[in-house]
Amino acid sequence: MYIPEPHNDFIFAILAEELGFIGVVAVMILFAIFIWRGITIAMRAPDMFGSLVAVGITTMIGIQALFSIAVVSSSMPVTGVPLPFFSYGGTALIILLACCGILLNISRYRTK
Repeated sequence: MYIPEPHNDFIFAILAEELGFIGVVAVMILFAIFIWRGITIAMRAPDMFGSLVAVGITTMIGIQALFSIAVVSSSMPVTGVPLPFFSYGGTALIILLACCGILLNISRYRTK
Protein backbone atom coordinates (compact mmCIF):
# COMPACT_ATOMS: atom_id res chain seq x y z
CA MET A 1 0.00 0.00 0.00
CA TYR A 2 1.25 3.45 -0.89
CA ILE A 3 1.33 5.96 1.98
CA PRO A 4 1.33 9.52 0.58
CA GLU A 5 2.85 11.38 3.57
CA PRO A 6 4.33 8.82 5.97
CA HIS A 7 6.07 11.33 8.23
CA ASN A 8 3.06 13.65 8.55
CA ASP A 9 -0.44 12.23 8.47
CA PHE A 10 0.36 8.52 8.51
CA ILE A 11 2.96 8.37 11.27
CA PHE A 12 0.79 5.90 13.18
CA ALA A 13 1.21 3.39 10.33
CA ILE A 14 4.98 3.78 10.58
CA LEU A 15 4.76 3.32 14.37
CA ALA A 16 2.76 0.15 13.84
CA GLU A 17 5.29 -1.12 11.31
CA GLU A 18 8.29 -0.40 13.53
CA LEU A 19 6.90 -1.15 17.01
CA GLY A 20 4.32 -3.83 16.24
CA PHE A 21 1.11 -4.56 18.07
CA ILE A 22 2.57 -4.04 21.55
CA GLY A 23 3.93 -0.62 20.61
CA VAL A 24 0.63 0.49 19.06
CA VAL A 25 -1.29 -0.63 22.12
CA ALA A 26 1.22 1.18 24.34
CA VAL A 27 0.80 4.43 22.38
CA MET A 28 -2.98 4.14 22.56
CA ILE A 29 -2.82 3.46 26.31
CA LEU A 30 -0.60 6.52 26.77
CA PHE A 31 -3.16 8.68 24.95
CA ALA A 32 -5.92 7.19 27.13
CA ILE A 33 -3.91 7.99 30.28
CA PHE A 34 -3.38 11.55 29.02
CA ILE A 35 -7.12 11.97 28.47
CA TRP A 36 -7.93 10.47 31.88
CA ARG A 37 -5.45 12.76 33.63
CA GLY A 38 -6.76 15.80 31.71
CA ILE A 39 -10.32 15.08 32.81
CA THR A 40 -9.10 14.55 36.39
CA ILE A 41 -7.32 17.92 36.28
CA ALA A 42 -10.50 19.53 34.94
CA MET A 43 -12.62 18.08 37.75
CA ARG A 44 -10.17 19.31 40.41
CA ALA A 45 -9.68 22.77 38.94
CA PRO A 46 -10.38 25.56 41.44
CA ASP A 47 -12.65 27.59 39.14
CA MET A 48 -14.93 27.10 36.16
CA PHE A 49 -12.56 28.80 33.70
CA GLY A 50 -9.69 26.44 34.57
CA SER A 51 -12.03 23.49 34.29
CA LEU A 52 -13.25 24.53 30.85
CA VAL A 53 -9.73 25.22 29.59
CA ALA A 54 -8.54 21.81 30.84
CA VAL A 55 -11.47 20.03 29.19
CA GLY A 56 -10.86 21.95 25.97
CA ILE A 57 -7.17 21.11 25.81
CA THR A 58 -7.78 17.47 26.68
CA THR A 59 -10.57 17.18 24.12
CA MET A 60 -8.48 18.84 21.41
CA ILE A 61 -5.58 16.43 21.89
CA GLY A 62 -7.85 13.40 22.31
CA ILE A 63 -9.87 14.15 19.16
CA GLN A 64 -6.69 14.73 17.16
CA ALA A 65 -5.33 11.37 18.29
CA LEU A 66 -8.64 9.62 17.60
CA PHE A 67 -8.96 11.12 14.11
CA SER A 68 -5.36 10.33 13.21
CA ILE A 69 -5.66 6.71 14.34
CA ALA A 70 -9.02 6.38 12.56
CA VAL A 71 -7.53 7.71 9.30
CA VAL A 72 -4.64 5.25 9.43
CA SER A 73 -6.98 2.35 10.13
CA SER A 74 -9.21 3.43 7.18
CA SER A 75 -12.18 4.10 9.45
CA MET A 76 -12.34 7.71 8.22
CA PRO A 77 -11.35 9.51 5.05
CA VAL A 78 -8.01 11.33 5.09
CA THR A 79 -8.43 14.56 7.06
CA GLY A 80 -4.86 15.81 7.42
CA VAL A 81 -4.96 15.82 11.23
CA PRO A 82 -1.53 14.96 12.64
CA LEU A 83 -0.95 12.53 15.51
CA PRO A 84 -0.20 14.67 18.57
CA PHE A 85 3.41 14.59 19.82
CA PHE A 86 4.53 12.25 17.01
CA SER A 87 3.91 13.86 13.63
CA TYR A 88 6.50 15.95 11.84
CA GLY A 89 6.13 19.69 12.26
CA GLY A 90 7.57 22.14 14.71
CA THR A 91 4.64 24.52 15.06
CA ALA A 92 2.14 21.83 16.05
CA LEU A 93 4.56 20.42 18.60
CA ILE A 94 5.19 23.85 20.13
CA ILE A 95 1.45 24.51 20.43
CA LEU A 96 0.84 21.06 21.96
CA LEU A 97 3.63 21.55 24.49
CA ALA A 98 2.28 25.00 25.39
CA CYS A 99 -1.15 23.44 25.90
CA CYS A 100 0.38 20.80 28.16
CA GLY A 101 2.10 23.56 30.13
CA ILE A 102 -1.24 25.29 30.63
CA LEU A 103 -2.76 21.99 31.71
CA LEU A 104 0.07 21.47 34.23
CA ASN A 105 -0.44 24.99 35.55
CA ILE A 106 -4.14 24.30 36.08
CA SER A 107 -3.25 21.09 37.94
CA ARG A 108 -0.98 23.07 40.23
CA TYR A 109 -3.88 24.98 41.80
CA ARG A 110 -6.28 22.15 42.43
CA THR A 111 -8.94 21.73 45.03
CA LYS A 112 -8.50 18.79 47.32
